Amino acid sequence: MKLLRRLRSDMSVSVIGGLVGLILLFGLAVVYIGNNCFVSAFKNEYATVTYHMADSVTSYVDGDLIDDYLAGEETWEYIVTKNDLDVSCRKLNVSLIYVIAVDRSDYGRFVSVFNSVNNSVDDSSYTEWELGHKRDTTNDEYRQKYQALYEKRSDYETVFRLQTNDGSHPHITTLVPVKDDAGDVTALLCIQRPMREMTDAFRPYLLMILAGVLFAVLAVSLLATLFLRRSVVRPVERVSAEASRFAKENAKSEPLGALSRYDVIRELALSIDSMETDMEEYIRNLTAATAEKERMGAELSIAAQIQSDSLPDVFPAFPDRREFDIYAVMDPAKEVGGDFYNFFLIDSDHLALLMADVSGKGVPAALFMMQANILITGRAQMGGTPAEILRDVNASICARNGADMFVTVWLGILEISTGRLVYANAGHEYPAVCRKDGGFAIEKGPHGFVLGGLEGMQYKDAEFRLRAGDKLFLYTDGLPEATNAEGRMFSLDRMITALNEHRTAPPREILEGVLQDVNAFSGDTPQFDDLTMLCLELKETAEN
Repeated sequence: MKLLRRLRSDMSVSVIGGLVGLILLFGLAVVYIGNNCFVSAFKNEYATVTYHMADSVTSYVDGDLIDDYLAGEETWEYIVTKNDLDVSCRKLNVSLIYVIAVDRSDYGRFVSVFNSVNNSVDDSSYTEWELGHKRDTTNDEYRQKYQALYEKRSDYETVFRLQTNDGSHPHITTLVPVKDDAGDVTALLCIQRPMREMTDAFRPYLLMILAGVLFAVLAVSLLATLFLRRSVVRPVERVSAEASRFAKENAKSEPLGALSRYDVIRELALSIDSMETDMEEYIRNLTAATAEKERMGAELSIAAQIQSDSLPDVFPAFPDRREFDIYAVMDPAKEVGGDFYNFFLIDSDHLALLMADVSGKGVPAALFMMQANILITGRAQMGGTPAEILRDVNASICARNGADMFVTVWLGILEISTGRLVYANAGHEYPAVCRKDGGFAIEKGPHGFVLGGLEGMQYKDAEFRLRAGDKLFLYTDGLPEATNAEGRMFSLDRMITALNEHRTAPPREILEGVLQDVNAFSGDTPQFDDLTMLCLELKETAEN
């Protein structure tokens, strides 16, 4: 088995074996075509010669006397004709010469008029039919030929029997019409001639072709072995061996050079030499790039941790405040992102709520995010309404915005004791509000321009009131624009539906439920945008 597997994997054996196989197939095709041509030529020759025999023999039979013969009288004319047919059967060296009168109603039966037998020509055992012997037509082929001759649609018909089932030898039967003086067909004369000559001649012909094919196979195999191994197989094996060696060792050796006179193999060898040189250079560059990537990965990990530490991520955020419950989550699309949230107490009765989305992704967005978060947080601590805070922060960003980046911001200040929420919107998504006895719905209001887009922008304050049991939901566009494998977006409608499925739960469970619904919708589709959410529930106010 090992030897067989080795031979099957050997290139020279495969190439030469394939070539020998093709020659054998060609030889078989030659034998097949030669056999068909040989048989066809012999059949044509037999048909022509046998027709001329039959046509000449019909001169002995008087078509006007057929009915008299069938009447049962063996007249002098009948005896002479029978003797002529017997002599012709022996001299022409045929097996049978017989004359039959066919029933023209359906050509399914006939009556013997004359029947001459010569069994010596083919070692056959035919029995001579007597005058008036009746017989059914052999098959439909004979019936159709009988009809064609009687209806004068054919001058003669031929039947070949190269394979027989009745013990007779291969033969040809030619049928010609016997006519009376009026030109009408009164009987058919048939000559059956053995085809031993064809079968005897075919054997040496076939042996000659097979001998020629075997000689060609041996000669081509020898020449191919000498030529292919020296000119093709050995050079290719050297190239293969060098490629395998380099794959294992990753070290360049002596160049192969132009080891063959054939362009394809020569170019392949030169390509291997060039590949080894290029691969060595590539491996050096890849090693350096991998080290640099690992360094950058470590730095990005630290940057992600710094970004995460810059946002409040310890919950409960205000364990000593029972008036409200708040929870937030940020899921960046890359190691670091441009979305951010924030919440902080300006004083004991005012809670600032911030949701923002920086243009772009990755490290630039993360740096811009941290700058914007610091500016907004610092300015909010100084006092003022959300609109005033956004106006001043926009001026600060525009003054130092060489990268032409911008950020959308929703900033609200909640008066905890009364539930009064004053907010301003700089190009951000509208929030969703859930009343205690209702469901979540989008809360629309004034919509200003993004921060960092244009200098001198003014923003408008708006407000609504939260009562005990009401909830506020803030988010970035990464939530409704999350996509699945079909390219469909999660949408605001699905977001509201997901929120209402969990509306009675506390803020943390609401966000976790929405995130599960988004992940189930997106499936294995990679996250395209940062996804950030914040939910606040007001539990009690001074009015309660």
